[in-house]
Amino acid sequence: MGTPGFAVPSLKILLDNGYDISLVVSVPDKKKGRGLQIAISDVKKFSKENNLNILQPESLRDENFINEVKSQNPDLIVVVAFRILPKEVFTIPAFGAFNLHASLLPKYRGAAPINWAIIKGEEETGVTTFFLKEKVDTGNIILQEKIKIGIDDNAGKIHDKLSVLGANVVLKTVKLIGEKAVTLSEQNESLSSTAPKIFKKDCLINWNDKCLNIHNFIRGLSPYPTAYTYLENKIIKIYKSHLTNQIISNSPGKLLIQDKKLFAGGSDYCLEILDLQPEGKKKMGALDFINGIKKQRHMVFEDR
Repeated sequence: MGTPGFAVPSLKILLDNGYDISLVVSVPDKKKGRGLQIAISDVKKFSKENNLNILQPESLRDENFINEVKSQNPDLIVVVAFRILPKEVFTIPAFGAFNLHASLLPKYRGAAPINWAIIKGEEETGVTTFFLKEKVDTGNIILQEKIKIGIDDNAGKIHDKLSVLGANVVLKTVKLIGEKAVTLSEQNESLSSTAPKIFKKDCLINWNDKCLNIHNFIRGLSPYPTAYTYLENKIIKIYKSHLTNQIISNSPGKLLIQDKKLFAGGSDYCLEILDLQPEGKKKMGALDFINGIKKQRHMVFEDR
């Protein structure tokens, strides 16, 4: 059971290793964009390409959906980047149901674990497989594997790494369950933290913060949903920045152009801005942005 591209490598690795995928469950098709074109999930697209049986229930509590899952007589349900399964579904299989989560549980429980791990300045993250319980992301841990987060890694890069790592951990987990060789460990509630869904209002940059925190914020939201600020009442999305040890004496958010580079002040240092997107324009490098400024006047990034 899964939806986005993050889940596809896990489905593929199980298929490639000869496991019988009797049913794939994904979200219903949706209309997207200005033309309201029908968009299908990455998991559905892969499933169609590989002639897999797919189901797209509107509600996971629907009686017809539950009966269809029961009719497959599954040994195991594997969940990767999907909705919250009700108990009447995850208790159907003989061997239960497990989830792949993109954090080192119990840290960063919730919808946006990759983003929040980077925003909070974590130096490592990873994936966890765990058996499902009614309370979200709290089940007993089966396996965990870690990766490092570099100081300039963004959410997109870590997402792609964890997608591949996660697929291998899913395969290992399925093998352990099949061999009845699983050793479970309980989650330590004292170490738990949350990773709630991120909305547009949450992506506004606070230039009164320290540059390290701003840098983490930008890369934690890049490439999506993207940190933003305002310049002369227009939105500027910022995709990439670089830490410097240059101290700025001006007010936070004030722009400085020096040696064909673009800097913005935080509360302590200057942050170099590398990639950005002015409202109504394409994403560009800092030099293109600088060249597009008719006059290098007093400019300040603001919260409105």
